[in-house]
Amino acid sequence: MSPLMIVFVVLQLMASVFLIAVILLQSGKRSGLSGAIAGAAETFLSKNKARSWDARLSKMTKWVAIGYVVLTLGLNILE
Repeated sequence: MSPLMIVFVVLQLMASVFLIAVILLQSGKRSGLSGAIAGAAETFLSKNKARSWDARLSKMTKWVAIGYVVLTLGLNILE
């Protein structure tokens, strides 16, 4: 196993753990009629801090997932 491949494997393991943590930190999406009513109440009461945190977590999830896919493709090319 080449040193570059070892670096990619370590980076992929770190990205996978970070991706799991970021996904678990996100708040669940409510569905159905009760979720629609609660969502309207949150908008009316303007909980911007929770929304900004969820937005950051969502962006982090997207970028970490893209990095994970790129690392996976890189590992497959190196094999």
